[in-house]
Amino acid sequence: MIYTTKILKAGALLPDTLELLLNWNEDLSVNANLTRLRQSNIFGKATRERGQVIMRIFRQRYLTDERIGNSLVVLAKNNLPTEMLKPILYFFTVGADALLRDTVLLFLAQRRASGVMHIDTEDLKRELREWIRQGRITDDWSESTLTKVARGLLATLRDFGILQGASKKTVASVHLPVVAFAYIAFYLKTIDQSGDLLVKNPLWGLFFLTPAEVERFFVQADQLQLLSYQAAGSVIRIDFPADKIEDYVHVILRAATRIT
Repeated sequence: MIYTTKILKAGALLPDTLELLLNWNEDLSVNANLTRLRQSNIFGKATRERGQVIMRIFRQRYLTDERIGNSLVVLAKNNLPTEMLKPILYFFTVGADALLRDTVLLFLAQRRASGVMHIDTEDLKRELREWIRQGRITDDWSESTLTKVARGLLATLRDFGILQGASKKTVASVHLPVVAFAYIAFYLKTIDQSGDLLVKNPLWGLFFLTPAEVERFFVQADQLQLLSYQAAGSVIRIDFPADKIEDYVHVILRAATRIT
């Protein structure tokens, strides 16, 4: 996997993402929506070029599968609480940027497992230099670029609640609401994950979850009728009350209403 400096173009963009979702027209195509929103300059960006960059980032994160994009629109327009929507947006944001993903899975998770909770820019820069040595970064990044990338990564993860603190950051106790967990589990199931593989999927590491903790989430989701979870020894069966993500979001919304 070759890493890029994509993170320099955009961080978490949470307010802009919510604005995009709330102004999305589900009757139009992705291209038509992006053109309309860019022309209306809903983000109030200083330049048209900057607006185009933001739109490209949104397409990469949330709109490569139109069904996913539309499901997020439904959640936003039906007022899914921000603390429930944010982990879902984080999941797709990290999925669209290999450097951001591996910063969590290969750097933060390992330090956390070793009991190291404090993170600063120099810590991450040392890891980036090691990845350059390993050939994961093909460009010869300058010291200035290394600093900017490290700061961008840490700021983005802070905004998503994975880290906390300003100049001195620590790994946060990540709060993953069960409805957000269920949405992500449904998405993973759609890419041909069996019950056992779904529990052990390494992407749960984005929330620092162990397989045992993932199982507990599935039990909670079962109790809320978000899914059916059955385990008999090593055999695990997980079923959802919908076949399509655009239908499952309404299950999510009903559960969220009961919880709140």
